[in-house]
Amino acid sequence: MTPSTPPTQMGVRRFGRWNTQGTLTLAGREVRRFMNVWSQTVMAPLINAGLLLMIFTIAIGPQRGDVMGVPFMTFLAPGILIMTVIQNAFANTSSSLASAKVGGNIVDTLMPPLSALELLIGYLAGALARGLIVAFVIALGSWIFLGVAVQNVFWVLTFVTLGSLFMGGLGMIAGIFANKFDQLSAISNFLVTPLSFLSGTFYSIEALPGPLQAASHANPFFYIIDGVRYGMIGVSDSSPWLGLVIVLVANVAVLGLVWRWLDRGYRLKA
Repeated sequence: MTPSTPPTQMGVRRFGRWNTQGTLTLAGREVRRFMNVWSQTVMAPLINAGLLLMIFTIAIGPQRGDVMGVPFMTFLAPGILIMTVIQNAFANTSSSLASAKVGGNIVDTLMPPLSALELLIGYLAGALARGLIVAFVIALGSWIFLGVAVQNVFWVLTFVTLGSLFMGGLGMIAGIFANKFDQLSAISNFLVTPLSFLSGTFYSIEALPGPLQAASHANPFFYIIDGVRYGMIGVSDSSPWLGLVIVLVANVAVLGLVWRWLDRGYRLKA
């Protein structure tokens, strides 16, 4: 008589140490979620970036002198590119989590056998994919219409990637913390937008008075924008290596907090 197989104990993972299929499924869902409405998530950022550049060209145009040795519109293009990227990366994760919480279907994400790290990677994959696609589209448009070509692909990809991950993590913090869309909008309007606008997007921080310069140097947004600008046009307010270290530290801090919240089920589990 063949002995029966003992039942699997509850709480024991049956997918090995890493649930590859589950992580890829979540990542694929997050990518499909924004690609299903590509006209809003890909084309709209390109149109917005183009409108900003057109407005600045008409309003300022040749009246504005060179900034850091390059024409103003050349200086402006990388700032608008990375500002659009980080706003879209933030929106991707924050809206995904907030929608699931408000709609009451967050349990569909929490019930599958995915660890906190696997959940984190799955959500960040969507933010990273959206950030890279938006960056490519706007960079292509900048090259075609402004003649701004990427000078150093390594630095552009590095800071676009780290910026997308950083803002994806902040988006997850906002999505976890917010219980309704009004709270999510408040975080975006009063935190993300001001920090992205006041971090050297439209100007060199050398034009700021001393205290504001010091405040800008304490802002990770500044180093993300400055790093992309260095990669695209070869000029920056600070060393890209210093920016790389600071942005890496900021990523570790933000993503570590998100991982901790996911592991505890903070504001996700009733």
